[in-house]
Amino acid sequence: MKPRTVLSLEQALSLPYATLRFAQLGWRVIRIEATPSGDGLPGDPNRYIGSRLPELADGGDDRRSYFIAPNVGKEAIALNLKDERGQAVLKRLIRELDVDVFCCNTVPARYRALGIEPETLRAVKPGLVWAGISALGPAVPDAPGYDPVLQAMAGFMEVTGMRDGPPTLTGIPVIDLKAGDELYANVLLALLERAEGGDRGGPGSGRTIHVSMLQAAASWLITVLPLIDFGCRPDEITRAGNEHRKFIPTNVYPTRDGFVYLAIGSDVQWRRLTAIPRFAGVASERRSTNEGRHAEREAVHREMAAVTLRHTADELLADLRGATIPATRILDIRQVRELPLLAGKLTRTALGAGHSVRMQPMAVDLPDARAELPAPPRYGQHTRAVLADAGYDDAEIGALMAARVVA
Repeated sequence: MKPRTVLSLEQALSLPYATLRFAQLGWRVIRIEATPSGDGLPGDPNRYIGSRLPELADGGDDRRSYFIAPNVGKEAIALNLKDERGQAVLKRLIRELDVDVFCCNTVPARYRALGIEPETLRAVKPGLVWAGISALGPAVPDAPGYDPVLQAMAGFMEVTGMRDGPPTLTGIPVIDLKAGDELYANVLLALLERAEGGDRGGPGSGRTIHVSMLQAAASWLITVLPLIDFGCRPDEITRAGNEHRKFIPTNVYPTRDGFVYLAIGSDVQWRRLTAIPRFAGVASERRSTNEGRHAEREAVHREMAAVTLRHTADELLADLRGATIPATRILDIRQVRELPLLAGKLTRTALGAGHSVRMQPMAVDLPDARAELPAPPRYGQHTRAVLADAGYDDAEIGALMAARVVA
């Protein structure tokens, strides 16, 4: 696919994560932030979250540690879309820069006031792909949305945590990231359909994509939500700690020097496990099937833990590898970064003064993808350059600056 141009009114994490994936493909991503309003720090609030970074080559305090990874490889402009003149600038950018995709993650109730409704922008460029992320979709246009609130609303907290503990958040903002992945995938689908002239219009037609964070999250309830119509027990759709609700034994087990996680996903694997001399005593005729093991779930876990606690993690893992049973130590994030399978795949950025930052790997290896991307932009860093690309001369840019239409 040829490189595209993405114009993105973005903040927080869900949409910046999605457009990062476009930047990794080598696409031009221009992030739009609001002009200063006097009500607080300018631009994306996430700019000011995390530790300060004095090593940044060009200084400034508008790119702290939490902001870095989702925003590398992008350009940044500041544009006042509450002003009709700012909306006119937006339309000119779409037309003159031949923008392929417009994205936003503001509440749908603001689309009209900001002049960013799909029909308004598509009047400028009929083939424009328009994609928005919001908490509950256009049906509830005023609803704000943050990942923890959506985790609670979508049932994620109810199924996360220990059986006798409180509802618990997941360790990473999975709904933000899920929504970002859905926007990324659906934009690629829309561009494919546009190129092929699919059933939504002829070649050159655009598409409107609304990603509801709630609906995207609920699409992941595949292992629990359908069970309701099968008359499931309450414990099948609530917290299960580190256990798997269905496959026994799959759990965290203590060792003499830490913990291991092992997963038994079939009766064949159970036979291989109990063929290991250490685990032979856990076997019984009833436990030869998962159904039987499920009926004795608590006893199985208790007896497994009694075995594992007598041995070191390395001893156990050597046996489990020999039996081709999925198992691992529980690694912290520093250890994950050093895994040989991942260490050479980490993406990177440079902050200046020789400071290289290792970031998360791409989800899938792609030819010609960008593993090293420029540092994230300062607030409004590229406003003048982007306007010049759209044909504005110095006098026009100066006038827009003076009128606070851009910054």
